[in-house]
Amino acid sequence: MVAGTTSDAGKSLVTTALCRAFARRGVRVAPFKSQNMSNNSMVCADGAEIGRAQWVQALAAGAEPEAAMNPVLLKPGGDRRSHVVVMGRPAGEISSAEFIGGRTHLAEAAYAAYDDLASRYDLVVAEGAGSPAEINLRAGDYVNMGLARHADMPVVVVGDIDRGGVFAALYGTVALLEPADQRLVAGFVVNKFRGDETLLAPGLRSLERLAGRPVLGTLPWSPDVWLDSEDALDLEGRRAGAEGALRVVVVRLPRISNFTDVDALGLEPDVDVVFTAAPHDVADADLVVVPGTRATVSDLAWLRARGLDRAIVRHAEAGRAVLGICGGFQMLGRAVHDPEGVESGSPTSVAGLGLLPVETTFAAEKTLRLPHGEALGAPASGYEIHHGRITREDGATEFLGGAQDGAVLGTMWHGSLEADALRTAVLDLAARARGGSFEASGVSFAAAREARLDLLGDLAEKHLDVDALLALAEGGAPSVPVIGPHA
Repeated sequence: MVAGTTSDAGKSLVTTALCRAFARRGVRVAPFKSQNMSNNSMVCADGAEIGRAQWVQALAAGAEPEAAMNPVLLKPGGDRRSHVVVMGRPAGEISSAEFIGGRTHLAEAAYAAYDDLASRYDLVVAEGAGSPAEINLRAGDYVNMGLARHADMPVVVVGDIDRGGVFAALYGTVALLEPADQRLVAGFVVNKFRGDETLLAPGLRSLERLAGRPVLGTLPWSPDVWLDSEDALDLEGRRAGAEGALRVVVVRLPRISNFTDVDALGLEPDVDVVFTAAPHDVADADLVVVPGTRATVSDLAWLRARGLDRAIVRHAEAGRAVLGICGGFQMLGRAVHDPEGVESGSPTSVAGLGLLPVETTFAAEKTLRLPHGEALGAPASGYEIHHGRITREDGATEFLGGAQDGAVLGTMWHGSLEADALRTAVLDLAARARGGSFEASGVSFAAAREARLDLLGDLAEKHLDVDALLALAEGGAPSVPVIGPHA
């Protein structure tokens, strides 16, 4: 298991790197995460929905993504409630009040999925969630030490040195655990180190002596590392391009989902991608993207409260390009209806921005599929994850499960911009709306993803003790001391 001192410490990155490194050695390896809390998800070949991170980790491992790799997916729909996906299918909702004692059925599903996966693969690399030292949640935990205890699984704890305080975080994570949990923690990994490792070495030796566990590697900070992210913590910093580049403004919705849809735009050398919640940023955009959301009605109200609705309408009325994806597309239509309270919890019906001749009605059954087609003269594919049913007005132009009106595009297909020819066509449409053009850059999104997975594998081989990690997987946790107040 790869655990972390905090969220965003590098668990997903290290898990992905190990999946690629182990696969290179001929090991049949699979990723696993008992429970993922994320609005970034993906559809597998059999129609199951799992977290995007586990889908990418499966690619790194050379394994077919499947529901057992992420048996429980929580998709936050508000501050206190989350929509639940179990083994790839919708399974109701859960409240924050149920996090300690109300998830027994989810734990059973997670353990059964792990046992099944472990029976079919040589090795499973399980990613923890948050921190195993969340002692207020330990009684109901089945993602960190609960899973480790279930499978008698050795645990490696990752700490992000870029945040500061990494020695205290690594030692303290172990020290807070009860003795039976501590005995499974077999070592540490330091992530995002910058500078001279000789200056770090004395601290690592002291940590090993005090904690009684080895440091199994120090991963350097690398500007070329990139993964399909689980959450929206770092969106403010996502941008690319240079002066004179085509400017793409992505509306940062409060409940943004599947924002990895625009990752492919960020790879284009002549495209500048900016996430924003400010109306004035829309004014000079070449393309405005309204992304997916887990709460279409409430995020539409937020859009109006900030004046972003007027800014987007003015942009479209000026003949400029707008792209709405899934929930963002639904906002661009005439109206959004939720007669059964599927998304919003109570029956509601609201007007959209009126930029596309469609209406959306939410239904209880979720659509999960991998469509293929053509748009703007280019082949296209993607994945659908939605409750919305679209009704187009007679004569409306279809666009990837959605609609098109001039330079305003709306699609129900996530991931469609990963198709290189379609991405070029969309950017050219945006450029022509400003009197210019956009030439194909030659960037291959698929090749770029594969190269970065290889980079992670290279970093693991060079900076982690992969042999020691394989030995842990084969032999289990060694004898280690109990430290801290439980010693």
